[in-house]
Amino acid sequence: MEEFQIKRGFTKELDKNMVQQLVECFNVEPVEADGHYTITFGALKRFDVSLGSAGKSIVVDIEADPSIDDDQLILDTIRRRNTYLQAVTGFTSKERVKKAKKIE
Repeated sequence: MEEFQIKRGFTKELDKNMVQQLVECFNVEPVEADGHYTITFGALKRFDVSLGSAGKSIVVDIEADPSIDDDQLILDTIRRRNTYLQAVTGFTSKERVKKAKKIE
């Protein structure tokens, strides 16, 4: 489980944006339960997103499917995950790594 901070300006309507981007990036309609939005796509058994503390972060819980051997499918899934996180958080993958290192 990972928590991602949201860039200033991206917190407006974050709850709607995180759901809308799931549909746009993965072309799958999420299932909602108790504020958690869950999809299954490609190499992901479960991709669960919810709002973090004070609505200024998102919490992402991912469960990969170890039975997937198709490298193209795995790479496509990773690209879509990164595209989703950038669209919602406003940070690129490099910026997210830097932020994670600062926290540790």
